[in-house]
Amino acid sequence: MRKYWLLFAQATTIGLAALFIIETLRPSLLPNVSRNGVVTLYENATENGGQLPSTGFSAAAQKVMPAVVNIYTSSEIKTPAAPFMDDPRFRFFFGDQFDDNTTQQSSSLGSGVIVSHDGYILTNHHVIESADQIEVALADGRSAKGRIIGSDPETDLAVIKIDLGNNLPAITFGHAEQTRVGDIVLAIGNPFGVGQTVTMGIVSALKRNHLGLNTFENFIQTDAAINPGNSGGALVDVNGNLIGINSAIYSPNGGSLGIGFAIPVSTAKKIMEQIIQNGSVIRGWIGVAVQELTPELAESFKLGNTQGVLISEVVRGGPADKAGIRAGDILTMVGDKAVADSNTMLETISALPPGKVVVLKLQRNQVEVVVQVKVGKRPRPKPQE
Repeated sequence: MRKYWLLFAQATTIGLAALFIIETLRPSLLPNVSRNGVVTLYENATENGGQLPSTGFSAAAQKVMPAVVNIYTSSEIKTPAAPFMDDPRFRFFFGDQFDDNTTQQSSSLGSGVIVSHDGYILTNHHVIESADQIEVALADGRSAKGRIIGSDPETDLAVIKIDLGNNLPAITFGHAEQTRVGDIVLAIGNPFGVGQTVTMGIVSALKRNHLGLNTFENFIQTDAAINPGNSGGALVDVNGNLIGINSAIYSPNGGSLGIGFAIPVSTAKKIMEQIIQNGSVIRGWIGVAVQELTPELAESFKLGNTQGVLISEVVRGGPADKAGIRAGDILTMVGDKAVADSNTMLETISALPPGKVVVLKLQRNQVEVVVQVKVGKRPRPKPQE
């Protein structure tokens, strides 16, 4: 028994001696312990300078943020100086001692996306509409005056240009046609003027139209937070590629409710190229107003289906009027393309070049009528007062 106790005592002595030597010479080999109330902490050694690998979307955000800009606009608004200035009797007694109008400064903010290294910027039409001055602030702190190249109110897109050299950070275009409902997206812009902000969400729906926001609608719907000031900013995928231009939100109070709309990059790219090349967008036009062919209307016209659109109005002297098209006709075909609804008809005709002769098929009094129409140039909509 005594022999075992001697062996135990010797082992304990050797162990304590080894512990003393290790703590004195190599304390990092020991676990974290508290000594005199001080806790020694040891960091996990990893690659990339000790930083843990990212599990979020910081790489996509860092790729895009330099190409997203803040846009500040100002404009002069003239208002009547006196409410009775249009009254002749008032002018008779007081003459012209009052100015007809007073001028007030109005300012607004939005966002934009640099699409080329030499300074072309894509944004919304409503961001720069009626602007007298445009100031563009880059993410790196630089700023420059912006000048309008052109805009398209019917898609709510515009192109402006800044002159800061030929080495500006430009965004990478993605493929909107590959976007699927449920894809994760990031929205980047300048909400409420607080500064560049990144929000995350998913694609909630595709091809949203008939919202009454624009003439041509094909929106990407997302629940990524979009607020006032985000207009014109970037909607990107998880790889940092542009898939849409943030345009509008559904909200009764101006705040984000999880329903935002972005213009697909495929649409934005086509409009941008036309604006840069021509200064405006050129579309085909035949001069008709249409409405959807409901089952009730189809029954009243004794039609077997709701294929086509009802022509409700024909512009006098327009291409359709000259071709003999009448209000009450049912338009079913434009060239070789069937007309499913008013949106399809509008997009098909607007894609035709002015001057082209196209064959239209109509239903009139249950009889098919074929006419040839020389496509005209779609007039630019008048600005709202």
